[in-house]
Amino acid sequence: MDASMGLMQFIDAAPTAFHAAAMAADTLANAGYQKLEEQQPWTIAPGGRYFLTRNRSSVIAFRLPKRGFAPFQIVASHGDSPCFKLKPNADRAAQGLAQLNVEKYGGMLMSTWLDRPLSVAGRLIVKGERGFETKLVNVNRDLAIIPNLPIHFNRDANDGVAFNAQVDMMPVFGEEGADIMAIVAGAAGVDKDSVVGCDLFLYNRDRGAIVGSDGEFISAPRLDDLACAWTSLTAFLEARPSDHIDVYCLFDNEEVGSGGKQGAGSTLLIEALRRIAQALDARPQALEAAIAASFLVSADNAHAAHPNHPEKYDEQNRVRMNGGVVVKSNAAQKYASDGLSIAVFEGICKKAGVPTQRFANRSDIPGGSTLGNIALAHASMNAVDIGLGQLAMHSARETMGAKDVDYMIRALKAFYESEISITSDGTVEF
Repeated sequence: MDASMGLMQFIDAAPTAFHAAAMAADTLANAGYQKLEEQQPWTIAPGGRYFLTRNRSSVIAFRLPKRGFAPFQIVASHGDSPCFKLKPNADRAAQGLAQLNVEKYGGMLMSTWLDRPLSVAGRLIVKGERGFETKLVNVNRDLAIIPNLPIHFNRDANDGVAFNAQVDMMPVFGEEGADIMAIVAGAAGVDKDSVVGCDLFLYNRDRGAIVGSDGEFISAPRLDDLACAWTSLTAFLEARPSDHIDVYCLFDNEEVGSGGKQGAGSTLLIEALRRIAQALDARPQALEAAIAASFLVSADNAHAAHPNHPEKYDEQNRVRMNGGVVVKSNAAQKYASDGLSIAVFEGICKKAGVPTQRFANRSDIPGGSTLGNIALAHASMNAVDIGLGQLAMHSARETMGAKDVDYMIRALKAFYESEISITSDGTVEF
């Protein structure tokens, strides 16, 4: 299958982080990876392949070399995207219409959510005979819309509008009396009265498309960061086994600070690495030594230079779609990259024949951050931040280069297959 089509199929099937994690977990299981439960002791063996989930929204997978315990080579991305989350008591009514009471999840371009078909997906907590069970749900039909105010009542609309999330962004989903929980429970195939909890989100129903004069671009929702989530999973599964421990991470909650028990700022990664060491009966201090000799690639999409606003980008560090994998850095340490980690990663890409480009913000425009440095606060190692250049980041629909999908798979496959040896502080061989 063409890489671009594979990515769009993944995005279409993953309207929320819960669905992205489920897709990743199913793919790993079908590839022969054994599921581990955090609530139980682990029994693992050299040469084995394993994965775990937390909160049904984050995934960590790893494969062990035949020699047993070794340093780690890790690629981490995230499965959540900016959107609107349904509040408790989500039903509201106004002017004879049924609306959803929602709040912002992450920093999105709110105007892009107006006047387009939306639906609801996430998870339900359902009461059964022996306790509570989690069920994924996707209403999976055009259900709601956030209507714009007519220009007749806002003549300054084309001069810029300050949207109020509590006033302007409440979706309409029916006539007064419509019951959102009844609709969601029906989609999940459960009785409404059995639902005791939920985490539900609005999502853009638009499907991905190949656009451009020669099919050069992908236009789709949630490219940030499902593009990196899918390409890194594909590379992880395609890479040859190595002499180190390959690790794939898909975190939740990056768009709201990577907190919670399932974000990159949690103990999820370090606990998984520690349990691997313990289950393999690694000697004392072996884990600390292995982490110091490990390497993390933080994969989260990057800003391609906007053709209408080149002045917003640093003149010497602009990137373009289809120009290759983007290596990100800045002095404020919002990215994990430094001179050494950049040299290592770019060296791996060069050897694999994958083009790279560098991104840095203008000095007078602060950029965003990602999960790399947040994860390193719990497991410190050499790390680099990378991504794929895209336009309209945090829009309800984003655009990126079709060629870059294959570039990222090849780059991360080469990373997993490379033997990176960190022999001392500041010295790396690969």
